[in-house]
Formats: sequence, C-alpha cells, structure tokens
Amino acid sequence: MNRAHRRSGVLAAALAAGLLLGGCASGSQRSDGSAGDHRKPAHGVPDGGRTAAPSAPADGRAEDGPEGERRGPVPAADYLSTFALDVDTASYGYARRSLAEGRLPDPSTVRPEEFVNSFRPDYPRPADDGFSVTVDGAGTGAEGWSLVRVGLATRGADRAGERPPAALTFVVDVSGSMGEPGRLDLVQHSLRLAADGLRDDDSVALVAFSDQAETLLPMTRLGEARHRVREAVDSLAVRSSTHLEAGLRTGYDVASEGRREGATNRVVLLSDALANSGETSADALLGHIDEQRREHGITLFGVGVGSEYGDELMERLADKGDGQTAYVSTREQARKVFVDQLPAQVRLRARDAKAQVAFDRETVERFRLIGYENRAVADEDFRDDRVDGGEVGAGHTVTALYVVKTRPGARGRIATATVRWLDPDSRSPQERSGTVEASALQAGLWGSGRDSLQLSAISAYFAESLRGGSLPGAPRLAELAGYADGIRGRSGSAVVGELAEAVRQADRLLGERPPAEGEFGSSDPYA
Repeated sequence: MNRAHRRSGVLAAALAAGLLLGGCASGSQRSDGSAGDHRKPAHGVPDGGRTAAPSAPADGRAEDGPEGERRGPVPAADYLSTFALDVDTASYGYARRSLAEGRLPDPSTVRPEEFVNSFRPDYPRPADDGFSVTVDGAGTGAEGWSLVRVGLATRGADRAGERPPAALTFVVDVSGSMGEPGRLDLVQHSLRLAADGLRDDDSVALVAFSDQAETLLPMTRLGEARHRVREAVDSLAVRSSTHLEAGLRTGYDVASEGRREGATNRVVLLSDALANSGETSADALLGHIDEQRREHGITLFGVGVGSEYGDELMERLADKGDGQTAYVSTREQARKVFVDQLPAQVRLRARDAKAQVAFDRETVERFRLIGYENRAVADEDFRDDRVDGGEVGAGHTVTALYVVKTRPGARGRIATATVRWLDPDSRSPQERSGTVEASALQAGLWGSGRDSLQLSAISAYFAESLRGGSLPGAPRLAELAGYADGIRGRSGSAVVGELAEAVRQADRLLGERPPAEGEFGSSDPYA
C-alpha cells in the first residue's frame, strides 16, 4: 500500500452472531462508477489545490499539527472525507498487552481504527465479491454532536475446496530478543497451528533470521510433508542480533522462486520488529517489498510479538506489501490469527479499496474522522485506480466512525458513504453506496438495543483517551468499562470482557500518573 498518497480483527463468532446493529441503517446500492447527484465533486478545497485531511474540522479553524505544532487555519471544508480501507488490528493487541503489564502504551502506537476494527459487527454480507455498506449513528449527549458509523463487510470464506491454494513463506525472527517467554515459543506454537489448518494442496516455506538468514524449508506442498514442516519449526532456536533486512530479502527470494500461478503468494513475517543490524530503517526495506508486490504479486502479512515491539516498522512494512498486521501475546490470540484469519485471507475480495464519505452542507456543520490519519487519500484520487487502497479478504468488516455536529433543526440526509474497489480477478472497478438520515441520529447512543454501535464507540473513545485526545460526549473510562461489561453480560463474549478489563487498567494507570502539562485533554473538541 503506497503511503505517498496518504498519512496513515477479531471478535469471537459468538459475538458476531449475537450482536445486532444499533440505529437506523441503509442498505447498499450498486453504482456504475459515475458520480451521481448525491455525491459532491471530489475536488480540492478552494485554496489553490490544498485538500483537507479526513480529520480536519469543517469550519476553517486552526488545528494542532505533529508534536504540538500549530498549523495555519484549515480552509473551508469540502465536506468530503476519503481514506484507504484498513483491516489491521495490531495496535489494539499491543495496547492490551502493555496495559496488562502495568504500563500505558506509547500514544504514537495507538491507532483508533485498529481498536474499532478488532471487533466485527454483524453487518449484512453481500452475496457477491465486494462490499455491503451500512451507515448508522446516534446522538452522543453533547449538544448537537452525534457519532456516525460507516460499516463495510465482505462475504465470508468459501468452502475449503473453493478457495485458491496458498503459497506461504514464513519468515521467523530468531534473534536474541525473541528468547523472552511469549516470543519464539509462541511463534512456534502459531506455526504448528497454521500447518495443521492448511490444506494438502497448500505450500509453505520457512526462513529463519538473526544476524543472517537461513532457509530451513524450501517451498513445499503440504500433502504428506507436514512432518517436515513440524521438524523445521521445532528446530528454531534463538541466536544473536536482528538482521531484518536479510530475513526479508531471503524470504522474498524464496517466495519468488516458489511462486505458484493461481495461488495466493504471501510472506508471513513473525517478529518483534526490533531491527538492530544490517539496514534497520523502514525506508531502506520498503523498495524490495514494493518491487516483489508489483512484479510477482507477493503480499506481506506481519505478525508482531513481544512486550517491546517495533509497531511503526511492522506497520509500514506490511502496508507497503499490500498486507495487514496483527499482534499475538497468548495462545488464544495465536489461534484466532493462524486458524481463523490466515486461511480466510487467502481469498481476496477486493483490491485497492477506498472509501469516500460526502457530508451534506445543509445538515452538517462540522465533522471529524476518528483515526485513519495515516490512511488519508486525496479526494480527487478516490476514482484514480492507480492510487493504492487497501486489500480486503473474505469475511472482513471495516468500520469508520465520525463525530458529526449537525445544524440546528437538521432534517434529511446527513452523509453518503461510497466504497470503491477493484475486482480481485478482473481488476474492474466497482462501487457501492449507503446513506444516513438525520432521523437516525435522534436516539441516544447508550440506549437499549444498540450493542453493536456502542461497542464501536467504546473502542474509539478508549483509543482516543490513550493517545491523549478527547471527543464530544465521551464518557469517563470507568463508565466505558461499565458499558462494555453490560455488552459482555448480554452477549457472553469473552473478548468484550477483555476490552472492559483493558479500559479499567488504563483508568487506573492514568489515575496513578498525573499528566504532564498539555499531555492529556484539550479544549479543542476535535482533538
């Protein structure tokens, strides 16, 4: 995924089946790709070509930039918000581990969209490839402010025999830092799960790296060779430094040599991403990954481990490789990633997927997209299919939340959300849209029967508090934990219980450590 054009999960099946959508939602409608009357032109704002980022306020006020730098006035909004889809979940997993160990995560590693997308609402699924589009929302309790949720979903995985075969090259970090409990031992457990869950016609290879890289298993059809995979996995042992460049280059070479036509060819990197030898900067590693993606169609799936974890590096690598990131710290999480997710990801539903939300000037005064800062796409690039978007697999959901201030007495349409993607086989562009009306926002967020929307809101409010921001109408952390407990009680979902516990841990830690001046909170309601 090319970030030159932008600054840029998992809920248990019981919850997915048990949670119903909250609020009023529209169905999906097919578009032929032309701009209909409901959609504002995707041009830049009227200041000579500058385009407002999705998170920019819509009223021309000044806004804080990186590291507290004060930006100039934001130009009058174009009422468009455009971003590439994201199905990463590593940020939430790593934050949970940090909190469980009694420390707050670094705010720079907290990406709200990955918290929200770690839970899968029960959105309607389309009958074909591509997406369904659901748009709903509710009032937050702050005067004039609502949450608007854009929910996208692909249909589930095909029956095992219907998906394409996979050719997976596992690249495993065996550097000294991987000796910590919960790193290499967890990776080995994960690889055994993966080998047991893949089909006989799938192929796997195994590369280990520390100060240099070694191919332990060339690309091998599983069939009767599963014992060879287990033997190679059992032979993994901690060595010395982390030469990530050597591991990735060797891994991609093995994947290229073993590439199978008609198969899903992917490198799976398992590491704490703490490179300390060879070329250690992300920029130096991205070129080779991008070349292999473009020339050979080899994508990258990054799986992070460890209490100290190179989050930013792993995310950039996977993004350049048109892949995703996940984080595992327990055997239960490993099962979700390697048994539930990995086989489903073999079947791609959409390439270069982007979303654009057009807010109605007559009903909306201000809006802000929560998260997705490093996924922003220029509005005029929404229908430029040369611009990278996100790759989305079978059974995925993608959720985007907006805080929206409506005009007094607003009636009628609030927003139209359109998703555009390329068919994974024909590469032909497709679009679908959904809308939300002002009447859908009249009910309060915390009313009964709105568990799905509440869970999305809890995740977003939680993430925003961890990175030092605030949102209109956001409850205190203790209240958020209580709301999560209520959802767990109604759904029986253990993962929602884990969310509630993480929120309580954060509340305790934030209470124990008074913030430095300017660190937490803001008078700006968009912060």
